[in-house]
Amino acid sequence: MKRNLTWMGIFVLLTFGLTFFTGCAEKKSVVTNDTIKTTAPAQTAPQTTETSKPNDAANLNTINQNDTAREQPAKVEKTATAVDSIRDINFDFDSSIIRPDAREILKVNADFLLKNRISSIVIEGHCDERGTAEYNMALGQKRAQETKTYLINLGIKESIIRTISYGEERPLDPGNNEEAWAKNRRAHFDVTP
Repeated sequence: MKRNLTWMGIFVLLTFGLTFFTGCAEKKSVVTNDTIKTTAPAQTAPQTTETSKPNDAANLNTINQNDTAREQPAKVEKTATAVDSIRDINFDFDSSIIRPDAREILKVNADFLLKNRISSIVIEGHCDERGTAEYNMALGQKRAQETKTYLINLGIKESIIRTISYGEERPLDPGNNEEAWAKNRRAHFDVTP
């Protein structure tokens, strides 16, 4: 009897540990992406500065750096409008099935993502406030996963897509009516150029 309790305790601790570490895995991937974003500009900076050049070459290098500096804000503006052009999709009540109107939106989103260089996409699954918190977290995850699968079928690389569920925690519209609930049943895209 005592031996069975010991094994049961080990099993419970192991299950808790795996659950805890699995829950933290999603946060680590987001931190890793932020680290990549901050190290990428640092890697390109040393390549543009050269110290052992004759005067004419140094002047040419300075001109090229100024041209590059002018081009960078334009690229930032392009990516800012790029993120704005990605639209959210909505779901029916208590469903993770992608509606026909959402399929059209996903096709436009996928076309845009394929034409532009995107380093990561986080698909957030959201629900309205009806239902338990646990149920809504699971439903939000199903919605995010269905959206991910649909984008992969349209040609987006699986390796750049992550999913997360917020359930009812981050409503788009805080109202308590059908119009507000319809807005909150969505998959939101957080795109990193």
